[in-house]
Amino acid sequence: MSKKLLQLSAIALLVFASCSRDESFDDDIVIPTAQRQPLSAQEINNRIDNAIQTKGSFNWKQFSGYELWSATMHGNHIVSIGFGASANDFERAKSPRATQTENDLLDFIAASEGADRKAILIESDPFLNTVDVVIEKQETILGLLKKKNIRYIEPGDYRYFSVGNGMMKPGDLSETSSSVSSGSGCGYDAVALAAADYTTIAPNAKAGWSLYQHNIPTAWNYSTGAGVTIGIVDTGLSPEQTLLGSSFNDGYSSGRTLQKFGAYVDSIWPWSTGTDGPNDGCGHGTSMASAAAAPRNDNGMPVGVAYNANLLTYRAASNVVLDGYHEQNGVKNAFTALGNNASVKIISMSMGHIFSVGKISDGVKYAYNKGKLIFCAGGTSTSFTNFVGVIFPASMAEAVAVTGVKEATTLQKCDDCHSGSKIEFTVVMQRAGTGNTSPVLSYYNNETDYVGGSSVATATTAGIAALVWAKNPTWTRAQVLDKLRRSGSSYPNRNAEYGYGNINALAAVQ
Repeated sequence: MSKKLLQLSAIALLVFASCSRDESFDDDIVIPTAQRQPLSAQEINNRIDNAIQTKGSFNWKQFSGYELWSATMHGNHIVSIGFGASANDFERAKSPRATQTENDLLDFIAASEGADRKAILIESDPFLNTVDVVIEKQETILGLLKKKNIRYIEPGDYRYFSVGNGMMKPGDLSETSSSVSSGSGCGYDAVALAAADYTTIAPNAKAGWSLYQHNIPTAWNYSTGAGVTIGIVDTGLSPEQTLLGSSFNDGYSSGRTLQKFGAYVDSIWPWSTGTDGPNDGCGHGTSMASAAAAPRNDNGMPVGVAYNANLLTYRAASNVVLDGYHEQNGVKNAFTALGNNASVKIISMSMGHIFSVGKISDGVKYAYNKGKLIFCAGGTSTSFTNFVGVIFPASMAEAVAVTGVKEATTLQKCDDCHSGSKIEFTVVMQRAGTGNTSPVLSYYNNETDYVGGSSVATATTAGIAALVWAKNPTWTRAQVLDKLRRSGSSYPNRNAEYGYGNINALAAVQ
């Protein structure tokens, strides 16, 4: 009897070992000789470009394991993995097997790579079912693709815009603004506003011409955004602009709060963790904050849409093009933080990428599930509109996509703005005669500038939403969005390219 039991135990042990090995390794993985060297970065970009041209969009899920590994080799060997039992199983607190699933994945990767878990793990997100790891071997990625409970596997630091000869370059994604330099939406220049582009209102503020296109000054008789907090995910806030700092409560703006945070790590090393703070190192975030909520000041400077709303800003990236590990990670972290902030009702982001990023998608969904109303820019570029419609994450169902249009009786997109079926609203931000865009505060104190594109259109729409929510503080996100739609120039007939069109802010707050 004892000998028989020993034999059964030995068989059971062999079966267990075999099953364990089958779950961790796949001896059937054979890599063809032609795929033992990675594709060049240009070849990868060409395949991405082809997908965009033929299908209208690109997602890393369209790539084979060989293509994913190749892109990873050109991106510091970093892989971002989203795990979960289903496509919507992304929130760690709601996923009972998240810890076990993550441990299993990390054990598999460590064994496949022949490395310690601490050596391969860069970050485990505390709120989302995502991990960032270092992977060297193609076999590891091929093995992961066969596993269950994986929602996506993506190169975590592949920089599409750094590769030459692609369809789009950094200089193609820029804002229509005098302050823009280097094609990344950044700049610190200032321009005196033309007298025809503003009206002086009490107590000595400049109301830009575009505000009147949406009846915003008249809507202020009913609401100024008081009690509503807008969260802005962008490049930060200028420490030099006092009207977005120590004088945030100035003139007719009072009793509101301003908070600044940093989520961007300014480092070439993916494993660096210290952020460089909340201050704007680009200028773009300052312009967006100005458009949404600059005070109704007595300094002769431009006023924002919701001049009595609270403002909470995140420096999440170095510029508007979300290309690279730290920028994508910064945006993801900003969205989860804003999602966890109960005081925030509205999130505005005027940055993006031409294709989806899994971790950012998870962050947006996380904030959306917390009840946030999220506005994202539809896209602003100089030579890429014919290839990409609405950019990511404005293309997501959880986001409200906004773009800019010209001053006219019919909807006509601005020179550099994207359009498409995902667009929900438009904002008039380019003059018919001069081509001038929207007046905003400059990066430096007592200076002004013009900014356009879908970026300022998005921040403006977020401000209008704050007016509506402040007027109706008990409303849900759905009610606010419905009111905005009903106040659109195209309602009830949704335009195929411009959604519900220009919002009449006065009608929206009545």
